[in-house]
Parts: sequence; C-alpha cells; structure tokens
Amino acid sequence: MIVVTGSVVARPETFDDIRRLSLDHVRRSRAEPGCISHAVHIDCENPLRLVFIEQWIDRAALLAHFAVPASRDFVRALHPLAAAAATIELYDAARIEKL
Repeated sequence: MIVVTGSVVARPETFDDIRRLSLDHVRRSRAEPGCISHAVHIDCENPLRLVFIEQWIDRAALLAHFAVPASRDFVRALHPLAAAAATIELYDAARIEKL
C-alpha cells in the first residue's frame, strides 16, 4: 500500500476557495481505481493549513491518479491561492496488524 501525506497553507482570503477545490479533488479521487481512502483535514494548530491523507493499493494506482487531468488541474489551481508551496510525501507501507 502507498500512503500519501500532503498539505497546503491558504492565505486567509483564499481559504474558502482552497477548501472547496480540495473537497472536490478528494471526492473525485475516491472513485478512482486503487484508491483505498482519500481525505482532507483542517490542522488544529494552524486553521489555514489543510492536510491530505491518502491510501492507494499500489504505486501504479497512485501514478494513474497523478496522470488524471483533473488531478493536475487541482495542483495548478492551488498554486496561486497558497501562502507557500504545497508539500507531498509518499510512503510504501504494510499493515503490521489491525488493533
């Protein structure tokens, strides 16, 4: 399984736009083949920061997600609205056990 974490910090005047774009992206992404989960959350310590947590069945599914035109459009739309560069990190993960 591939785990993706990412974040974007909005400017106060762009938060609503970034939140809307992010929710649209998350909802669309959930329907893609290989998506286990895809969510966006507001950071409790910085309410202008949105944090993404995603799980993909494998790297091929994630790469297919990155290739979807709407995914690229989402990233391009975020750029001018963000207070700083967005972050993204990819992890190759295996469940050890379910608690």
